[in-house]
Amino acid sequence: MKKIITILSMILILFSCKKEVKDPNQKLNVVTTTSMITDLVKNIGGDLITVEGLMGSGVDPHLYKASEGDVGKLVQADVIFYNGLHLEGKLVEVFENMSNQQTKTIAIGEALDKNTLIGSDYFASNYDPHIWFSTENWIKVATFTIQKLQELDPKNADAFASNGSKYLEKLHKLEATLTAKIQSLPKEKRILVTAHDAFSYFGKQYDFEVVGLQGLSTATEAGVQDVRQLANFIIEKKVKAIFVETSVPKRTIEALEAAVKSKDHNVTIGGTLFSDALGTSGTNEGTYIGMFEYNVNTIVNALQ
Repeated sequence: MKKIITILSMILILFSCKKEVKDPNQKLNVVTTTSMITDLVKNIGGDLITVEGLMGSGVDPHLYKASEGDVGKLVQADVIFYNGLHLEGKLVEVFENMSNQQTKTIAIGEALDKNTLIGSDYFASNYDPHIWFSTENWIKVATFTIQKLQELDPKNADAFASNGSKYLEKLHKLEATLTAKIQSLPKEKRILVTAHDAFSYFGKQYDFEVVGLQGLSTATEAGVQDVRQLANFIIEKKVKAIFVETSVPKRTIEALEAAVKSKDHNVTIGGTLFSDALGTSGTNEGTYIGMFEYNVNTIVNALQ
């Protein structure tokens, strides 16, 4: 804990020092937090900006702590895009205390009307931060990001608009593809049981009942009583499959599977879903669109 506080203090001190005046011809230097945001900003910024993501594949943002290596990236950034809604662990307090510094911070959660957010008792914001699991949300976030990049780098505003338009078209196509796939699953089978409750926005948009063994944050622990209650729910609802998540240890879901089978009800682990991070860079699942298609195909195929 002491080391974490020291690193955070170092970041704030370095940000308080005046940065050199940036050459207007240099590319905008963008730092992003989660892999979903990194992918989004790269699609809109293209070759016109440089992007460095802090969190790679499999990294859990709920538990993420800034390393000493992150300090230089943050200090040199012209702008930092982060989720907000208290997703990014200890970094949130840094971002929220940087309003008077030269480096701009942008919380993409601000793109959404708070009346559309799902409430949460687990986060200081009282909102579920897993906003990327609604294509409707992500389309709004993409539009917001286009506007922010245009404001930060006006000379490339038209190019950002062009890149953004192409990406929005892909997101709308994704939404249609996912809807068609989900409609092939009968309503009574649309029950999604996962390691932690990251899929509420998905459930809201696509009419799934979503239940997480842990709470909204992976920092919470599932107890014996949680496992027992959820096992009874699975049996009552005749749920066919439950799912592991890439950023959460699978032992909790394996314990749930064992609890269900001990009561003579058959349930299988239907696959591993990407939740708080994308897949490996360079793979289809390493993109937001590829990740979402993979998740939906895995869910629907296992629950059919």
